[in-house]
Amino acid sequence: MPSFDVVSEIDLQEVRNAVDQSSREIGTRFDFKGIDASFELTECQIQLVGEQEFHLQQMMDILRQKLVKRKIDLDCLDPQEPVSTLNAARQVVNLKQGVDSDTAKRMVKAIKSSKLKVQAQIQGEQLRVTGKKRDDLQAVISLLRDEDWGLPLQFTNFRD
Repeated sequence: MPSFDVVSEIDLQEVRNAVDQSSREIGTRFDFKGIDASFELTECQIQLVGEQEFHLQQMMDILRQKLVKRKIDLDCLDPQEPVSTLNAARQVVNLKQGVDSDTAKRMVKAIKSSKLKVQAQIQGEQLRVTGKKRDDLQAVISLLRDEDWGLPLQFTNFRD
């Protein structure tokens, strides 16, 4: 029985490369001369540190440009509110990976309401869709691509 998985993954190596390039660009830009600004990448978040919120906005623009050049979907970014103190400003940007249960339930509901003869199962942080016909599965893929789910989707493990 044909099936495929719906996942939301990002290439962390490409994210690391984009953060490194952004750090290098901040070091060479004239408007960041003499300013203590940096990017810090942890397992699932990027922390931006600058002197003012204006610097954080500029840094976020640089980071977005570098991520787009490396073909990372910007829907995976979840920027939090900036926190300002007297001499520094910080902003945390979470990286979204995996299909959370609420989004998976909405996807299953959308698939069932489409009246296609397929079954959708939530398996951890992915969604498995099975059906008898390949055409039905391709219709489900186009249905899921047409709607905005708030995270980048990839369709993997397509089996006949």
